[in-house]
Amino acid sequence: MNEVARPKRLVVVALGGHALIKPGQRGTTGEHEKNAAETAEHLWSLISRGHNLIITHGNGPQVGDIMLRNELAREKVPPNPLDVCVAESEGTIGYYLQQALLNKMRRERNKRFVVTVITQVLVDEKDPAFKHPNKPVGPFYTEKQAKDQMAQNDKLTMVEDSGRGWRRVVPSPEPKEIVQRYMIRDSAKRGHIVIAVGGGGIPIARDENGDYIGVEAVIDKDLASSNLSCEVDADLFIMLTPVEKVCLNFNTPEQEEIDVMTVEDANAYLKAGEFAPGSMAPKIQAAIEYIMTCNREVIITSTEKLQAAIDGKTGTRIIPTY
Repeated sequence: MNEVARPKRLVVVALGGHALIKPGQRGTTGEHEKNAAETAEHLWSLISRGHNLIITHGNGPQVGDIMLRNELAREKVPPNPLDVCVAESEGTIGYYLQQALLNKMRRERNKRFVVTVITQVLVDEKDPAFKHPNKPVGPFYTEKQAKDQMAQNDKLTMVEDSGRGWRRVVPSPEPKEIVQRYMIRDSAKRGHIVIAVGGGGIPIARDENGDYIGVEAVIDKDLASSNLSCEVDADLFIMLTPVEKVCLNFNTPEQEEIDVMTVEDANAYLKAGEFAPGSMAPKIQAAIEYIMTCNREVIITSTEKLQAAIDGKTGTRIIPTY
């Protein structure tokens, strides 16, 4: 008797910025290519099992470098607005990941295709985030370096980021709609690996005529990935971070790893301030939004532990109410 084929699951995997630039690295092309190849090896655990796969990724360091190049070269070439910088980072990072995945699949004799979608995400221009920039982008600086830069440019806002140093912050409005959602969904369900919503997607709004226009902002990658997961009806949403599990009292003697928590637990911890605004808090918020809409679980773990987490051996699972 022939075994009944199991239906393929549609999985969205959100890569953190650490997947492409590791601590201490400058972000050279060679480093990006090496890190993308390592990431492709870990993603193979999903691809080899036949899952339909959508990959999203951060772009904080990369878009920050692009903005810095703009500033340094503004006397020679016209600087680009932030939405164009995000688009540039989507294409560049998509290329690194796309090439690494194609090379991995060629070696494994897997004939699936990989496509990068330059993704636009609709936001509300009246979002209060535009009056209160809070999204870190770019490299880390010492407190003195940051304050010196702000003294030289009164339009620049820099803050301390989760004990890791000082970074520039820009507006981060809430994602409302992924413009290319149906193309992303249909391509993935046909078996193609889709790289989309890079850096949270290109922030756009509508003008008085209903036309799309770019806006000066960046969108949180995890919130946009959650939005996409809901819009494509993903069966599983995975967020990859530098840590193996979500922790309470992170980086303290009372640190406690979490294996499983309900969406109610996650919401309570979030409201209690257990998670840092610049790192884990957006991931927990993204998990809550996905679960409340789709009633399916979320996995948070490190890139290196992805396969073990899929097998239920590690990582943190956030689940609907028991």
